[in-house]
Amino acid sequence: MGATKTDHFTDQQNELAILAKALGHPARIAIIEYILKVDTCICGDIVNELPLAQPTVSQHLKELKNAGLIKGNIEGNAICYCINEPGFEKIKGFFQHITEHLKKKRNECC
Repeated sequence: MGATKTDHFTDQQNELAILAKALGHPARIAIIEYILKVDTCICGDIVNELPLAQPTVSQHLKELKNAGLIKGNIEGNAICYCINEPGFEKIKGFFQHITEHLKKKRNECC
């Protein structure tokens, strides 16, 4: 079996790509914004906030959780979600690196 394309990149590059892909849908951005707005773990409230069916919201939550951007705890019959800070710290570090590089290189490019 041949190497996958991801094998040609570092673990950090692959991890950032997974995080970026998880953020690549407006519904997932809306979910994260809602979780930040309520500033607490939420369960069924997300479905009421988005113009999407419950199974669609569940799929978006699954993608965010698999990427490590949110975490969920089972409380009774529901799973309550909140922000998973380490995932966002990785994104923040990536953009800080870019910003620092751009500050050093101002006006040095076409």
